[in-house]
Amino acid sequence: MYIGLDLGTSSLKAIAVDEAQTLVAEHSVPLSVQRPHDGWSEQDPQSWCDAAIEALRALAGRVDLSGLRGIGLAGHMHGATLVGADDAPLRPCMLWNDTRSAPQAAAMDADAQFRDLTGNIVFPGFTAPKVDWVRENEPEVFEKIAKVLLPKDYLRLFLTGEHVSEMSDAAGTSWLDTGARDWSEDLLAACHLSRDQMPALVEGSAVSGQLRADLAADLGLPRCVVAGGAGDNAAAAIGAGVVRDGTGFVSLGTSGVLFAANAGYRPDPATAVHTFCHAVPDTWHQMGVILAATDALNWLAQLTGQSAAALTQDLGDETAPSRTLFLPYLGGERTPHNNAAMRGQFLHLDHATDAKEAARAVLQGVCYAFADCRDALAATGTTLPRALAMGGGAKSGHWLEMMATTLGFPLDVPEAGDFGAALGAARLGMMAAGASTDIATQPPLAKTIVPNTDLSAAMAEGHARYKQAYSILKDL
Repeated sequence: MYIGLDLGTSSLKAIAVDEAQTLVAEHSVPLSVQRPHDGWSEQDPQSWCDAAIEALRALAGRVDLSGLRGIGLAGHMHGATLVGADDAPLRPCMLWNDTRSAPQAAAMDADAQFRDLTGNIVFPGFTAPKVDWVRENEPEVFEKIAKVLLPKDYLRLFLTGEHVSEMSDAAGTSWLDTGARDWSEDLLAACHLSRDQMPALVEGSAVSGQLRADLAADLGLPRCVVAGGAGDNAAAAIGAGVVRDGTGFVSLGTSGVLFAANAGYRPDPATAVHTFCHAVPDTWHQMGVILAATDALNWLAQLTGQSAAALTQDLGDETAPSRTLFLPYLGGERTPHNNAAMRGQFLHLDHATDAKEAARAVLQGVCYAFADCRDALAATGTTLPRALAMGGGAKSGHWLEMMATTLGFPLDVPEAGDFGAALGAARLGMMAAGASTDIATQPPLAKTIVPNTDLSAAMAEGHARYKQAYSILKDL
């Protein structure tokens, strides 16, 4: 047996799989987020440990885990978990969507060595600017920092007693030399930190430690290995079999991700593409990120008083885009604009624009935002011949048809039963226990949606209008 623990923002999900990667048990534990001030987003690290104990007990109560050989960890990235010499948290963890450190991020990004070494813009959501905010605003906390840990790595500390991280999550801190796959002492020094305050680094598929003897005895589990694991998107890619160069996925979740696996390191920070290490050795990945995907449709549902399902159920056959344009920048945008101030726009509304037409424009606008990500990836030399379609929005056939035609490549739709990051974590646990990276296969497919070439020119023209609209409206 193997266990995958996926530490999400709103819940911790645990699954158990057997040697054939068949799901045999799962359990989720809800988590809460605290927002004491505008722009702040925090969690109590102890809640992750409590959730893991509850989830592991639940799995052990449903299936025989006497043959447990490996545990893998996945988790939300960029969080700053600051611990003292006694390994206790010094303050609540500042999460990925905590934006208080925008001034610190801008100052770091103005220092050329950060982009040169990390291959990325220093975004306010990344770890380094958060810790610098603590240095400037909570100096008494900063001076006590013994280790800076990412969320899943604090959970690892609880499970194993080891201070360890891995490449994919560490790449989102702004302290990693992403090409060399090691901490940059120059970047740490620029932040008044040292290597001693960082966890050791392993590959995501490697052993990071063993389950603590007292914890294993308490839970009735064998002392199995714990894998390095991965950040959430890299773990989802391992779960989806997106490992080889040229493979990728489109994730239509609350936010949107166009993910591509790379055999080499291809940084281009100016594109606002994230270039991170992958969770297996000698592999990297790139992500174009949009901040509102299904979130944009849910916004329209709230506005119209109709459910998202009702808005999209009778859209009929795929058609050429209308003149109505929607720019889905409800909370700013990441790729390719890195523009936190931009907001959403509806253009070319007329008397005939009803809720269905508005819904079609919202779906199309999200597709155009993905096309922007496609072009940003292409600027770095990365092109995808096809991609897996994942996330809640992928349940809409109309949206996937529109997406395939807008992007110009086929979308493969998995059968039901894709457990994403949790499955990826379990697979990394299998690898740490001795399995080959070849076990990260793509899931069985239900169907493939191919672009409608009759509409390709109209989609390209619509995308050009979309880009022109952004260039005009961004300064208003």
